[in-house]
Amino acid sequence: MRIGLLTEGGYPYVSGDARLWCDRLVRGLEQHEFDIYALSRSEHQEDEGWVQLPPQVGRVITAPLWTAEDDGVVYGRRARRRFAQSYGELAAALCEGAVGDTSGESSATEADRFANALYGLAELARDQGGLVGALRSETAVRALERACRAPGARQTARAARVPELLAVAGHLERALRPLSLDWYEDDGLGAVDLCHATSGGPAALPGLLAHHFCGVPLLVTEYGVRLRTHYLADTESPPAVRSLLTAFHGRLATETYRRAAVVTPGNTHARRWQERCGADRAKLRTVYPGMDAARFTEVGESAECVDPDTLVWVGRVEPAKDLISLLHAFAEVRREEPKTRLRIVGAPTGPEGAAYLGHCKALAAQLFPDEAEGLHAVGDNPVCFEEIGGPEVPTLADAYASGAVTVLSSVVEGFPITLVEAMFCGRATVSTDVGAVVEVIGGTGLVVPPRNPKALAEACVTLLRDPERRERLGAAARARALELFTVEQNITAFHGIYLEIVSHTPVRRVVLDNTGEPLPFAAPAEAHVPGRWTEHSTRVVARGGPGWAAGPPVRATPPLAAPEGATG
Repeated sequence: MRIGLLTEGGYPYVSGDARLWCDRLVRGLEQHEFDIYALSRSEHQEDEGWVQLPPQVGRVITAPLWTAEDDGVVYGRRARRRFAQSYGELAAALCEGAVGDTSGESSATEADRFANALYGLAELARDQGGLVGALRSETAVRALERACRAPGARQTARAARVPELLAVAGHLERALRPLSLDWYEDDGLGAVDLCHATSGGPAALPGLLAHHFCGVPLLVTEYGVRLRTHYLADTESPPAVRSLLTAFHGRLATETYRRAAVVTPGNTHARRWQERCGADRAKLRTVYPGMDAARFTEVGESAECVDPDTLVWVGRVEPAKDLISLLHAFAEVRREEPKTRLRIVGAPTGPEGAAYLGHCKALAAQLFPDEAEGLHAVGDNPVCFEEIGGPEVPTLADAYASGAVTVLSSVVEGFPITLVEAMFCGRATVSTDVGAVVEVIGGTGLVVPPRNPKALAEACVTLLRDPERRERLGAAARARALELFTVEQNITAFHGIYLEIVSHTPVRRVVLDNTGEPLPFAAPAEAHVPGRWTEHSTRVVARGGPGWAAGPPVRATPPLAAPEGATG
């Protein structure tokens, strides 16, 4: 079958989110063809280029989310009236009702109102050639203001002033840029058998429109729920801006889950968020991320560790990882087990991460003054900060192999990748109870409350003093990881889901002869068998639309610029 893979800031870009997962999925499902529709997040991301693409990728079409030139479209009176009505309805849906409340007729009414407004804007963009100018116009700001001042609007929305309204209008313009793309014709997303959005939010918008215009079924995969990300990230905006933008992302998530044929959360934690936003439980299929276990095989099959008195932490250095609590917990560990050492392996993320790393190093120096064995020996700190690739830790597997217990101290976590890597390595773990940690561990490690250094220290001491228990937990953790979190299980799950969706929503294509008349039974059954059984020369009409000439697929290469024919 032909899959339209929808990404935002991800595959096929070198620095894309979930790049490895998407690449493994595409390469693992070589019996299918993939068209990639990618939204980029920055000019720098585009300049870095693409990863090397496998031959089953037929074409790559890109569009930037980080910029949009004025399309120069001038609306007539009727088009301006249509825009004002649809945009006003969308704004009203953001100002009224309680976002995230999926009970009662009010919630369903607001969801329908938002959906009708969204598709009304999409139809206007298709008819007129774009929405960029209209979304930046004074008409949009005035419609938003009227919605905020209307009777029944939430108090936070009614408090919005001109600067807040301009900020919200600017965000909506950026978020709705996919509506103006020319991807939704019969020679674009209308020609695929299935749209697979690799995240919610803007990546799912093209899938919603392909479903609306062409009836293409939509599959949505979320390993990090976009609505949750918005809640956590937007902490500095004024209350009115946060309220309206949260409402927008919540309504978009609800519509995405409602229209999707299947939604695949990466864990139960994400699943609960989706259910709260109205996702039907019958549509939900939990599919864990697929990770490469091969590079951890040597460590995982060896019961020995470099130092049985060493704790290891691995990850990105940032405040959410709560290394401060870890250092205070390690101070308690040292009182009980003076020989214990702590290795913190990871690099900071951005300026905030660099500042946090500096703070952690200063705290470690304060809590653990350099110790020396004798009068003439050089002092040594029991806490060391390292990065992968150094002489002591050349590989990620070496990091986990260097200690007896792996520790995770986060206060915020989605799917704990470092925990799964430690499990592949057969290491006993001590983790905080956040995100999907308990689901991943499944009884093969110790879990303590977050922001509780005393509990974290007691769990670490327990495992340091009991090598037999460490070995049992490590073996059980490795067996669990190999059963649930490998690339193979991920690919197998998605292959089955693809077949399930297409079997319930088959694509109807009409094959025409040279005179334009339909040819019954012209598409042979073996066309669906893996491999090239038929010539790509038949004129095809997808779902009753105008015809397009189906030639040989365009083999994409990783240039720095978008390929010929791509939208930009």
